[in-house]
Amino acid sequence: MSTVHDIALHTIDGAPTTLGAYRGKALLVVNVASKCGLTPQYEGLERLHKRYADRGFTVLGVPCNQFGGQEPGNSEEIQTFCSTTYGVTFPLLAKTEVNGDGRHPLYGELTQVADAAGEAGDITWNFEKFLISPAGEIVGRFRPRTDPEAAEVTGAIEAQLPV
Repeated sequence: MSTVHDIALHTIDGAPTTLGAYRGKALLVVNVASKCGLTPQYEGLERLHKRYADRGFTVLGVPCNQFGGQEPGNSEEIQTFCSTTYGVTFPLLAKTEVNGDGRHPLYGELTQVADAAGEAGDITWNFEKFLISPAGEIVGRFRPRTDPEAAEVTGAIEAQLPV
């Protein structure tokens, strides 16, 4: 049975990868942007990453420029911004389209999942969050304005931690 772990991706450095490297870990996949009003969520995402890393959890940032052109930089500029401005240590993927005809297959799967209000479909803005179980199942969807450290997010993460 294929899971999201098997979908081909690229790291921010352009190297081919899959989410298979995270098999057995809980994963929070977030489409991110450097010039958005929600960009300060990087701080909470980094705290989550550090808080739960030793318990089998990773945040994975997916830069996207489809919402108001708010991620205009190249890979090096994005990495530098994230590390110097927000101290980001969690992994980032290559800039990716999350909606429309060029939607990446990972987001083809993720957008089929409904949020707490029962709404599935297109990504609505930067910083939409998806929780993936250690087995590769998409088990949660949190809309952009949901704080990464909100109780509903941390509770869902804790329920998926393998350690």
